[in-house]
Amino acid sequence: MAGRAWPAVPEVTFWSLRMTQWLILALLVLAVGFWFARQAYVVKGQAELAAVRTTLGALRTAFVLEHLRQAVQDPGANIAPTQRNPFDLVQSRPANYRGAIRPSQLQDVPAGQWFFEIDSECVGYRPFHAEWLDSPNSDTVAWYRVTQPPGPLQLRPLEPYRWQGAPLE
Repeated sequence: MAGRAWPAVPEVTFWSLRMTQWLILALLVLAVGFWFARQAYVVKGQAELAAVRTTLGALRTAFVLEHLRQAVQDPGANIAPTQRNPFDLVQSRPANYRGAIRPSQLQDVPAGQWFFEIDSECVGYRPFHAEWLDSPNSDTVAWYRVTQPPGPLQLRPLEPYRWQGAPLE
């Protein structure tokens, strides 16, 4: 047995071709995951915009229906609105309606909630992510004033808001 040669032990290196391949694969998976997360964030913002527009449309429709209801009940009478909070006119309030609040309670309204500010008679919405809402005054709440033109009550934005670049009226 003395004449037998032992096989040479290969030199162990920390960095190998296999390690490089795994690193490239991991970086590729991270890049795709980051891109997917970013796209999901944008889509979430667009879904919230659609929900905001739907709620605004429901509130405006409730004003028109209330105006027509009053006109049918008393034709020819000067129709004066009896309720300025549009959430009291909708058939079913949105699940994310916080209620009527005073200005001192504004900081207690969580993100993603609608509310009616009693003193100013404004409807407000606080988005989940403040960076989605572009306001000329850098406000983190989208405000809509209840106004009384001839005809039904209206919701008018206090500022020209933009949501991820799209107008929010």
